[in-house]
Amino acid sequence: MPQGIRNFVIIAHIDHGKSTLADRFLEATGTVEKRKMREQFLDMNPLERERGITIKMQPGRMVYRPKFPISNSQFSINESISNENSNIENSLKIAKLKNENSDSEFILNLIDTPGHVDFTYEVSRALAAVEGAILLVDATQGIQAQTLANLELARREHLEIIPVVNKIDLPSAMIRETAGELSRLLGVSEERVLLVSAKDGAGVDGLLRTVVRRVPSPFEMMEFRNIESSDGALRALVFDSIYDAYQGVIAFVRIFSGSVRRGERLTFLAAGGSAEALEVGIFSPERREVETLSSGEIGYIATGIKEPAKVRVGDTISKNADISKHRVEPMPGYKEPTPVVFSSLYPENQDDYETLRDSLTKLKLNDSSLFFEPEKSEALGRGFRAGFLGMLHMEIVSERISREYGLALVLSNPSVAFRVARRSHAGGSAEMVYSAIKMPDSHEIESIEEPWITGEIITPSGYVGALTTLLNDREATIVKTSNLLGDRLVVAFDAPLREIIIDFYDTLKSISHGFASMAYEIGVYRKADLVRLDILVAGERKGILSEIVPRKNCEYIARARVSALKDILPKALFPIALQAAIDGRIIARETIPALRKDVTGYLYGGDRTRKMKLWQKQKKGKKKLKDRGSVDIAPETFLKILKKRK
Repeated sequence: MPQGIRNFVIIAHIDHGKSTLADRFLEATGTVEKRKMREQFLDMNPLERERGITIKMQPGRMVYRPKFPISNSQFSINESISNENSNIENSLKIAKLKNENSDSEFILNLIDTPGHVDFTYEVSRALAAVEGAILLVDATQGIQAQTLANLELARREHLEIIPVVNKIDLPSAMIRETAGELSRLLGVSEERVLLVSAKDGAGVDGLLRTVVRRVPSPFEMMEFRNIESSDGALRALVFDSIYDAYQGVIAFVRIFSGSVRRGERLTFLAAGGSAEALEVGIFSPERREVETLSSGEIGYIATGIKEPAKVRVGDTISKNADISKHRVEPMPGYKEPTPVVFSSLYPENQDDYETLRDSLTKLKLNDSSLFFEPEKSEALGRGFRAGFLGMLHMEIVSERISREYGLALVLSNPSVAFRVARRSHAGGSAEMVYSAIKMPDSHEIESIEEPWITGEIITPSGYVGALTTLLNDREATIVKTSNLLGDRLVVAFDAPLREIIIDFYDTLKSISHGFASMAYEIGVYRKADLVRLDILVAGERKGILSEIVPRKNCEYIARARVSALKDILPKALFPIALQAAIDGRIIARETIPALRKDVTGYLYGGDRTRKMKLWQKQKKGKKKLKDRGSVDIAPETFLKILKKRK
C-alpha cells in the first residue's frame, strides 16, 4: 500500500508544454506502457488533439517509486510556504518524509489543465482539489500573461508552487533568463527553479522527486482549509462530471474526509438530491473501478442519475449513514462561472430542436460554465440563447454539437450582457439584455451599462506603439505600464468587454508577430452610449445580424457591415438592397445587382422592337421577383461576416 498521496496540477500559459510534460510523467511512472503511448495522452477529446490544446482538465493517477532516496535533509523540517496576496504563512510539518527511502511508493494524482484564458474556470476548479501546482514556463517565451493569472489563482488556494522551466532542449531557449524571471516572480532562489525538457524527458524524474518532497500531503493541508475531518464522515467535493448512457452522471470527486464504497447511499448536500454509488474508481488514466475511495484520493463516483442538472460542480457528497450521525455541512464550493459571451443557437432543421436541447444538456454536464435558455425567432424558429466564457469556448461548443450530434447550427452575432434601464413611459424597469434582438428602441431607454474588463498584456517594448493604437481603437484605457524583465513590459488596461470578445486577441498576436500575450478578468459595469444596429436584406430585418454598437461609430460600422455583406451574399435574379438602420432610420446602403441574362441572344437582325419587348418583359419579371422575393442566408454566411469584421 503506498505510504503517501500527492495531489497536484500543472498550470501554464497555452502551448508551454503542459500535456507533453504529463505524457512524460505517465511514462516515467510506468502508468502507460510505451507501446500504448500517444501524444497528449490525457487529452481525451479528438478536438483537443487536433488543435493541440487542452480544453478540459483531465485527472490521472500514478504510482511513483523513487529511484533514489528522497531524504528531506536539504529542506527544513518546518518548510514555510508563503502567500504574497494574503500574507498567510503556513508552516507545514513534513518531517515524516525524512525517513522515506527508495522502497517507498507514492500515489501521485495529477490534473492536467487548459492554458487558454477562456478556460480559466477549468483551472480554478482543479486548484481547489489539490495541494500543489507545477508552474510551467516555456524557455523560449518566458513568463506570459496567463502564467501570472494562473499563479494568482494558485496563490488564492494557498498551494505549494513548484517553478519549472520547460523546453530547455531548444536552441532558442533562454534558460537562465527564464529561471531568473521565475525566481524573482516567486521570491525564491534560482536553485529552486527546476529545468526540464518535456519532449525528451530530461529532468522529469527530478521533478517527480521534488513533487514528493515539496507538495504537502492532503492531511497536512486539511487544517488550513478549515475542513472538518475528525468525525470520519464522507465529504467529497465534485470538481467535474461527465454523462454516461449506462451509468448516468459520473461525478469526478476529491475525497476530503471519510470513504465511499459501491452500493452506499449518497446525498448531494447543496442540490439536495440522492443517489446510489453504482461504481467508484480512479483515473489510471482511464476510469478503473476500485473497492474504496478514501480520504485524500481523487476518483469518480457513478451515480446512475439520468438528469444532469441534479449534479452540480462544487457540490459536496456525503453518505446517508454519516449524515444521520454527524453534522455534515457543504464544503465551500466554487464560484459560479459567469458567461461573458452570448450567442443564439438555432438548428438549421427545426425538426432537430429536441436533439439540440439534449446535446446542450449533456454538454453542460461536462462543462458547467455553459449557460443556455430557450429562445424563439420569427425567422429561424425555436433555438437557445447560450452563454460562453469566450469566443474559443463558443467555437468549441458549436463544433462539438456538430460533430457529436450531427447538427447543422446557425449562430447569431456574439454579444455581452447589458444592463438597461427603461424610461418611465416604457415601464421604468431595469433588465439584463443578452441579445441585440431584445434591446429596446433608443427612445425607450434611460441608460445602458456594459461590462468592462481589467486586463494585462505582456509585450516586447518594440510593439508598445502598435499596442497603444490598438487599445485606443478599442476604447481601452491604459492604467499602468511596468517593466517585467529585459525589454518586455506589462501593460495594465481597462476596456469594454464587447471590444475584446471577437477579434482582439487575433489582432494583438498579429501586431506583435505572436510575441504578446493577454489575460483578463471581468470588472465593473460602466455607463455607455450604445444603440442597436439592424441589418435589412431585401427590406427584411435579419434579427440574427443585429448588434449593439457605440453611437459615435455607428455610421462607420454600418457601412462596413453592409459592404461586407455585399461581398459575401450571392447574386439573385433581382437586385438585393442591403441596408443598415438605427431606430428605423437608414444610415447605410449597398445593392447587390441582379444576375443578368441575355434574353435577346438568339435574335439576329430584324426589327429592334422585338428585342425591346423581350427587355420590357424581363424588366417586369424582375420587378415581380423583387416585390415577392426573399433572401435566405446560409449559416456559414454568418460566420464569414464575423470573420470579415474590421
